[in-house]
Amino acid sequence: MGIADLSSDDIMWLLQLGESMLDINRRSIKKAPTLRGKTIINLFFENSTRTRTSFEIAGKRLSADVINISASTSATKKGESLLDTGQTLAAMQPHLLVVRHGLAGSCAFLAEYLQNTAIINAGDGSHEHPTQILTDLLTIQQSLGSFEGKIMTLVGDIAHSRVARSHLLAAKIMGYHIRLVAPKTLLPLHVARYGCSVYHDFDAAIPGSDIIYMLRVQNERLTSACCFPSIREYHEAYGLHRARQRMAGDHCLIMHPGPMNRGVEISSDVADSLNSRVLHQVENGVSIRMALLTHLINANNPPMLAHNNEDEDDDED
Repeated sequence: MGIADLSSDDIMWLLQLGESMLDINRRSIKKAPTLRGKTIINLFFENSTRTRTSFEIAGKRLSADVINISASTSATKKGESLLDTGQTLAAMQPHLLVVRHGLAGSCAFLAEYLQNTAIINAGDGSHEHPTQILTDLLTIQQSLGSFEGKIMTLVGDIAHSRVARSHLLAAKIMGYHIRLVAPKTLLPLHVARYGCSVYHDFDAAIPGSDIIYMLRVQNERLTSACCFPSIREYHEAYGLHRARQRMAGDHCLIMHPGPMNRGVEISSDVADSLNSRVLHQVENGVSIRMALLTHLINANNPPMLAHNNEDEDDDED
């Protein structure tokens, strides 16, 4: 299940549960017995700091047994297929697998074959990043109160961003509007079908924005060096600096899924400004993932969410 499979009620319920988890994360003893005796395996085939660490912390704060496996230490280095790896781990009877993979659709593929194991999508290639979007929505709700009618200006490497795609899906459900800003070389085909606005001029897209959401240039997914002339020129045309932040106004939130390339997509003074919600996103990432783990493992939540195989959030990290 991805963002498009959730209703607005589903999303609001998960945000409420995530908000309730903040109390656990902020108290001196950050521990609850909710998932005691449960086993979670984090299976990451791509590098990650925020998503992997937040899933690990979320599981441990709920008293689950958490095992981390990376591609470099898995049998895939010896030629084992993704399906064989998944089936091997499922045979050990974990309660849940958290999977990040570089290929779009990999989590849905595993969910199809591992019918008795809950799976969370922690990012699959350039396809989706549903738990990051839930994290972002909680952050926006805390600052703006609602989503209806809000304008999010998404800037940068749209073509390779699973965060951008998931936000385009979420916007239809929650009622906010997205302005995409990117050079033509970093825009996917047929983006208009999502009902968004498309700009190639960043300055023209800024007025009226409630959120400016900067995306990392994903060099690891670029197939050539011709997407833009140089880092300096990219920052001049599509980087968020203080002058552009002033154009947006004091009400506008600044967001980024991480990791940030300071001086490329965002300047340090903007990243560290009072309007920046980057660290709020990181904190809320733990709470949202605690909510998802609780729901999927305990299965004691609203029926519309009670699916065995969930395709739910990082940051692009």
